[in-house]
Amino acid sequence: MSTPAPSAGDLCLVVGYDGSDSASRALAAAVRLLRGRTGQIEVVYIAHLSSLEMFSAGALGEMEEDFDEVEQELRAEAAKHMHGLEERWRFARRQGPIAEELIMVAAAARDAYASVVIVVGSSQHAAHRMVGSVAVSLARHSPVPLIIVP
Repeated sequence: MSTPAPSAGDLCLVVGYDGSDSASRALAAAVRLLRGRTGQIEVVYIAHLSSLEMFSAGALGEMEEDFDEVEQELRAEAAKHMHGLEERWRFARRQGPIAEELIMVAAAARDAYASVVIVVGSSQHAAHRMVGSVAVSLARHSPVPLIIVP
C-alpha cells in the first residue's frame, strides 16, 4: 500500500511534553508555528524509567499506574493549548530514552509529511550543562530540524 505524497505545506511538529514550564513553552511555540499552515502537532509524553526502577517488578507495576495518571493529566493540559487546532493534534505516550523516542516519532512522521520538526524546551537544570540534556542529545542526533525553545 502506498501513501499519497504530502503537499508542499504539510508540516508535522513533534513536541516533547512533560508538563514542565519549558515543555509548555515548546508546545505554545509549536501552536504558533502551525497557525496558518497545514499539518499536525504530535504531542509526545515519554514515560522514562530509571535503571533502578526497571529491575523491580513491583516498582514497574506501580510506575505503570502512575504513568497512566500522568498521561491523562498531561493530555488535558496539552488540550488547553490547542485552541483552534482541535482536529490537528494528537497525544501519545511512549516509553524509553526521551531523545531516542522523539527521534523515532519524527522519523515515522517523515513518510506522511513534507516537513517534520522536533520542538522541545531547553533544560533549566544546572547539572544538564555539564552532563547533557535531551535538547543536547537531540541536537547531536536528530535526523530532522530541531527547535529548542528557551
